[in-house]
Amino acid sequence: MPRMNGDEPKIEIFKPFGEAFELMKRILFQPFDVKKWFVIGFAAWLANLGGGGGFNYQYNRREDVQKLNEAFSQIPHPILVLGVGVLISLVLVLIVLFAWLRARGRFMFIDCIVKNRGAVAEPWREFRKEGNSYFLFWLVVGLCFLIFAALLSLPLLVLVVKGRYYFFIHRDQLNIYLISAIAAWVFVILLLVLVWALIANFMTPVMYRRRCRAYEAFRAVTALIAANPGEILLYCLFLIVLALATAIVACLVTCATCCIAAIPYIGTVILLPVFVLLRSFSLLFLRQFGPDYDAWASFVPPEFLPILSPESAAPPPSTSALNPPPEPPLPPAG
Repeated sequence: MPRMNGDEPKIEIFKPFGEAFELMKRILFQPFDVKKWFVIGFAAWLANLGGGGGFNYQYNRREDVQKLNEAFSQIPHPILVLGVGVLISLVLVLIVLFAWLRARGRFMFIDCIVKNRGAVAEPWREFRKEGNSYFLFWLVVGLCFLIFAALLSLPLLVLVVKGRYYFFIHRDQLNIYLISAIAAWVFVILLLVLVWALIANFMTPVMYRRRCRAYEAFRAVTALIAANPGEILLYCLFLIVLALATAIVACLVTCATCCIAAIPYIGTVILLPVFVLLRSFSLLFLRQFGPDYDAWASFVPPEFLPILSPESAAPPPSTSALNPPPEPPLPPAG
């Protein structure tokens, strides 16, 4: 574990969360600035672009599918194949574009929090190298993830093909094997997704602090997680609780605003305190592991000093207590 001032740091969960709440109030409400709110909201929306979900309407779903099939059946086959190919290409282009914008937006959002400002153009240019490096690393990880998922699904395909011939002979046994294989596949994929989400959540602050490439940040974060598994596990469990609370708050706000909060950018602006709180919490938690993980190591806004450096607010000890005045000389004898 890293050391600070010769002592092992005490890694806490609730203390950085309390500091993050105070930091969120300083950034968004002290004072309240509408322009700053919307600019930081844009950075937060960009940092989470493509990561949110939408509403899943189920009204007359079967009837809609039937009408869609009838419409497709009237389209000539070559045109249908060409249209599907164009649609898939467009979706892939949008996924890559959103990933690039999201990578750049993460550094913009961190910069807005660390420096307590609403800025877009300056951090966009300043962290261009780091954002592009993170984007390319994300593409490589995504490609490796797809290849691994495809290889992991091969036993499932073999089991399904085998079931076509032995379905009536070993029906119960095959069903057990198939359900177990699907459950194992889903568990492994979800575990990998959660691990990558945790690593990516820490990678951008490390890259922001060290101005390094994505691979260097990946190595630093994985080494940190391996050296502190207990603290990281507690952080993940607390983050799950915060995610559930965030989902409840988002649903309540969406209902209270008549689904206005479901509009992508507007919803991010309305829920901006939640986004700032969660990002600040991860920055402050990571800050406990030493200066190399402290996003405020090189610059701390003066208004953040009472929160980030509470010891600096204490008055210095009195010099008279440290250096008492000399005793008066004794009178001469006789």
